[in-house]
Amino acid sequence: MLAVIQVVLLILNILWWIIIASAILSWLFAFNIVNPRNQFVSTIGDFLYRMTEPLYRPIRRVLPNFGGLDLSPLVVLLIIFFLQQIIYIYVAPAVYRAGI
Repeated sequence: MLAVIQVVLLILNILWWIIIASAILSWLFAFNIVNPRNQFVSTIGDFLYRMTEPLYRPIRRVLPNFGGLDLSPLVVLLIIFFLQQIIYIYVAPAVYRAGI
């Protein structure tokens, strides 16, 4: 059972870094630092968009409109952090004590 917890934590950690990479790439697009017509950059951007958009969409429906400021990545990162802390503080010690 501890192996399952570690896999879940690894997936949450990978998702954390994908969200950060997506935010950085969107800033690079917004300030014209990278060329979105470059095939390699476009492929990476498309991958990051497909990975993060299903997470952002429900949060964007709930959050008020802040103009050009998108706070949904921050909210998703806070949710991931909250889930990781729940697992570290409550779930993993309980599983360890139970000997599962």
